[in-house]
Amino acid sequence: MTDAGHRSGSDRLGEVAAGLEADVIVNVQGDEPLIEPAVIDAVVQVHRGEHVPDIATVAVPIRSAEDFSSRHIVKVVTDKDGFALYFSRAGIPHGWREGSEEALRHIGIYAYRRAALMKYISLPAGRLERTEDLEQLRALENGMSILVVRVDDFNGLGVDTPEDLERVEGMMKGKLAGPADPVPGKVEGAP
Repeated sequence: MTDAGHRSGSDRLGEVAAGLEADVIVNVQGDEPLIEPAVIDAVVQVHRGEHVPDIATVAVPIRSAEDFSSRHIVKVVTDKDGFALYFSRAGIPHGWREGSEEALRHIGIYAYRRAALMKYISLPAGRLERTEDLEQLRALENGMSILVVRVDDFNGLGVDTPEDLERVEGMMKGKLAGPADPVPGKVEGAP
């Protein structure tokens, strides 16, 4: 549906968004099929304030050493105001201990100001983006701001491995069978 030469989902999104009239454009990545509506609302709400970031995204606390060390799970560190400093497949921040809430797992959703998305797609992939294979690093390398909305008790499950796919398929089949919806997690800063 979009040019096969795009490097990232955000590049594909930009191709489509170029023909849209919208102030905020949301990209829920395909590896997050169980993302909750409250999480989507939270990243959109960020763009309704007076001082809006270029991009908003979501992170949840890492609870296990296994997740912290997995290269399939993207980690993010933020400044004191919640703006992303760096994303990595490596365990960051160094020295994290299980039980601490210092480490955050990035969740694959972005809400862009339209102008920021158009700027993003005009930029070439940088050294960090290519090294880590993480599209959001292109924005950071070029001075764009990414506000990280922290979500506690996230009920979603990203599809990062074949085992994750099996679990998500099972959860989706169970949901179709009619079990009650899970209670959405607490979203800090969301209305």
